[in-house]
Parts: sequence; C-alpha cells; structure tokens
Amino acid sequence: MAAHRKSRQRSMGGSKARTAATIAFAGAATATGFDGTGHAEPQLTPGQVKAEVDKLYREAEVATEKYNGAKEKAEAAGRRLKDLQDQAARKEERLNSAREALGSVAAAQYRVGGLDPAFQLALSDDPDRYLQNAEFVERAGNRQNAAVTRVRKQLREIEQLRGAAHIELTSLKSRQTELKRHKKTVTGKLGSARQLLSRLSVQERSGLGEAPGTDRASRSSTGPRDTLAAPGSAAAQAPNARAAAAVSYAYQKLGSPYVWGATGPNAFDCSGLVQAAYRSAGVSLPRTTYSQIDAGRRVSRSELLPGDLVFFYAGISHVGIYVGNGRMIHAPNPSAPVRVAPLDEMPFTGATRVV
Repeated sequence: MAAHRKSRQRSMGGSKARTAATIAFAGAATATGFDGTGHAEPQLTPGQVKAEVDKLYREAEVATEKYNGAKEKAEAAGRRLKDLQDQAARKEERLNSAREALGSVAAAQYRVGGLDPAFQLALSDDPDRYLQNAEFVERAGNRQNAAVTRVRKQLREIEQLRGAAHIELTSLKSRQTELKRHKKTVTGKLGSARQLLSRLSVQERSGLGEAPGTDRASRSSTGPRDTLAAPGSAAAQAPNARAAAAVSYAYQKLGSPYVWGATGPNAFDCSGLVQAAYRSAGVSLPRTTYSQIDAGRRVSRSELLPGDLVFFYAGISHVGIYVGNGRMIHAPNPSAPVRVAPLDEMPFTGATRVV
C-alpha cells in the first residue's frame, strides 16, 4: 500500500514536471519571438523603414531648431550676465575708492577733535582768518556730504545690478535645462533612426541613399542632379550682390555633412547653412528657422529669386536657399550631405527675401 502511494506520488510529480517543462518551453519560445529580430513588431519592409526614418529625422529637426533657439537665448543671457557683472565690478572699485576717501576724512576729524565754534572764535588771535577757515570747513563739510550721497547712490546701483544679474543667472540656468531636454530629444530620435537602419542589409541601405556604417552621407554622394544649376548663372540672377554671395557660398558647401546644431564651416544643419551663407555676405541672420522666416520680406513662390530663403513643413522646421529653376540648396538630414534639391521634395510653407 505504501509502495502504491509512492508510485502514485512519483507519477503525479512527473506529470507536474512535464507540465512545468512544457510551460517553460512555451515561455522560452514566446520570449524568443519577442526578443528576436521581429520582437513584437512586424518585420518592416525597406520602404517602411525609410518612411519611419524620415519621420524620425523630421522630428529630430524640429527638436534641433528648438535646441538652436534655446542655445541662442542662453548665449545672449550669458553675455548680459557678464556685462552686468563687469558693470558691478567697476562700480565696486569706484565705491571702494570713495569709502577710503571718506574713511580718511573721518579719521582726521577724530584725531583733531575740536572746540565749539563760539569758543574757537573767542580764543582766536585772528578772528577774520578764523571766519575764513570756518567757511572753508563748512564747504568741506558740504563736499563730504556730497561724497556720502554719492556712496549711497553707488550702493543702490550695485544692488540693482546684482538683482538684474540674479535674474539673468536664473534665465541662463533655465535655458541650459531647456538645452539638455532638446538635446536628449534630438539624440533619442537620431538613435532610433540608426537602430531602424541597422536592421537593413548594406544593399537595402544603399537603395535608400544611406551611407553604410555611418549616419552621414559623404561628399561623394552628391549626385549628378546637383550640377544641373550652374553657380554662376544662379548668382547672376540674384537680386543683389549680397544674395549672390550667399548663393555662391552655398554652392561651395555642396557635399558638406549634416550635423545637428552645426553652423559651419565644415558641417551644417539646415538653418546653420543659411546663417553661414549670409554671414559670408556680411548679413547677420537669426539662428532658427522660426526667426529666419521673419528676417526679411515675405515673397510668394512665383516671385522667388536666387538667394531667397525657402521654408518647409507646417511647423517651419526646415529651410533652404533658393538657387533658381525650382531648386534649392539645403542641408537635409543626417542621411545626406548639403545638396541641390527640388522645392517639391518637401511641403512648401513660405519664402523670405533677406536683402
């Protein structure tokens, strides 16, 4: 009987073990399904990968322009803070000099002491001279009072400068926090794009225009389409010499890599290229697409001339330099270098003539 019970227990135990093993095997198979190349997601075709990567690039570009704007404001706040600190330092130097002068006068008065003016007049051997001296002392006292008033004014000015500097410091810290947030967004989007592209073979990536093993296309990827518009003819059609110079600069930078946040001379993002091109022509432009669109006179698409700034997407997150014949030079995204492209490559939003 005892043996029978033992046999039954072994049978039940074996059944439990088999069931557990079956569940474990099924779990392992499920985990493999989720952790393998397919994960829980369907296998994307190269075309679907390209669409998703393009979407991530656009989102990264929006975050890049926000980063550029925050950086511009942080740099301005830093300059204002330094200026306020320099002003405060200069005023403190003058204040210290005035305090030393007042201290010397006070020390002299303490050493000399003095009698009541009526007794001094009565005991003076030369009353007329004494009266003249008393008038001098009164004038000196007035000057001393004026010096005290100046010191008090300087103290108030220094406190005001310190208060303004504190506000700028707070603004600077806020901008720096904003910078970190936008940088995290940009790097996250670009990292996701790289992960998607890594799923494709070298041939598939080449078919999408991606440079194998890197997130930036090289200078050699500038195709024959980029030579359709001659730099000389484009510059000649520009409305003025500065616009022509900006167009010429943009042509010189064909093939330069896209690097987010870069303003040249060897790498650019979209608004960085525009800013650098016009800087070479002696024109100062704001840093971001959102500000650049308001940096000149708006023109319609039918009025475009070489040198005009052309903007894309509803959020005005991309910009290029028009070079004629319905084409522009722009810094597209990390998958491609600075190149010539048709305006119809992206949804056109508006245009501005800077000069």
